[in-house]
Amino acid sequence: MIRVLLADDQSLVRAGFRALLDAQPDIEVAGEAADGEEALRKVRELAPDVVLMDIRMPVMDGLDATRRITEDGGLDQVKVVMLTTFELDEYVFEALRSGASGFLVKDTEPEELLRAVRAVTDGDALLSPGVTRRLIAEFASRSKAPTSADSLGELTEREREVMALVGIGLSNEEIARRLVVSPLTAKTHVSRTMVKLGARDRAQLVVRAYESGLVRPGWLG
Repeated sequence: MIRVLLADDQSLVRAGFRALLDAQPDIEVAGEAADGEEALRKVRELAPDVVLMDIRMPVMDGLDATRRITEDGGLDQVKVVMLTTFELDEYVFEALRSGASGFLVKDTEPEELLRAVRAVTDGDALLSPGVTRRLIAEFASRSKAPTSADSLGELTEREREVMALVGIGLSNEEIARRLVVSPLTAKTHVSRTMVKLGARDRAQLVVRAYESGLVRPGWLG
């Protein structure tokens, strides 16, 4: 059973998400929070698998709450998906850098919300379908200057290649086709890269790919 915490200051939004999630045989809503401070407290109390976290909330915003969750070693199994009203919210890339596993717009289709909850639980976090490349290009262009690629010294050449493909938004299946390997092999390379870099999930690999200079926004088509 996947346990989810809903963190949003709008009770109607929480009620809608609860109704959808609780109707699933493999998902249950473990709790709700109306602000970031309450969300942080309930995450520590309930240890949910996934937090659906609104970016803009009173008392403590979703970015600060996410940062505190992901920096707490005792909560390293908790995945955070940021919720935003707009696809190109100015805080989305910062949310990913803060440790969020991805983001969803609030008016996303119900099946996509369910897919996202299950995906982040499996460690295959992705951004909202259809906007991944555009969003990465937009926010990577505003991100801090790349550090030296030497920070990726532990990776093999193939792992760097795979990380670059993750960085431009490709799925395991797309990576497999690009490299002419099986999807399982692609997934194994992604997993090993995450372990070596201490990345929580694919979203963190995207951030590291840009911050290291391994991938640049201009590479996106």
